Amino acid sequence: MCSNYLFPSKRNLTLLGVDTSLFNLELKDHVFPSYHAPIILNGSEHLELDIAKFGLLPSWAKELKFSSHTYNVRTESVADKPSFRHAWKYSKFCLVPVQEFYEPKYINGKPHWYTIKRKDEQPFTVAGIYDDAVINGNKVRSFSMLTINSDHHPFMKQFHAPKDEKRSIIVIPEQYRKDWLTTDHE
Repeated sequence: MCSNYLFPSKRNLTLLGVDTSLFNLELKDHVFPSYHAPIILNGSEHLELDIAKFGLLPSWAKELKFSSHTYNVRTESVADKPSFRHAWKYSKFCLVPVQEFYEPKYINGKPHWYTIKRKDEQPFTVAGIYDDAVINGNKVRSFSMLTINSDHHPFMKQFHAPKDEKRSIIVIPEQYRKDWLTTDHE
């Protein structure tokens, strides 16, 4: 599971094939649930950058604080969970640009946070879903990162509390980015 990460600099975002010329908002680059961060959507001619709240707000949400519990979604249940099923049903897929993310490894019963990034320090993209809600009369775009079981993953299985199920975000390699954004939920 991923509850905090660093998104790429404007220069590094261009390495992901997105136009950053309209990206002028001042955002905190270290992202936690309920913070705003860039996401990548499929545009008519190229990949488009947008800003969304980390923690999916379903269309029926009435309060922004709802997003503090919906920043990750299990691939096994995304189609069935009320908070996520609308975004899944309508194939509202996005990519989350990430420079590095952080996971706890428990040593002697205490969490020690580790930074996880590519060896070459290049940015990467993570599978996400997004949706739009109207909160207090304002449209709010939000997103969640999809996760998979990583109990047997050679690297990711070491993170999180000893008795907890091990979960990991899903990295989408460059050659599959467009496929992820244009796939059908079926």
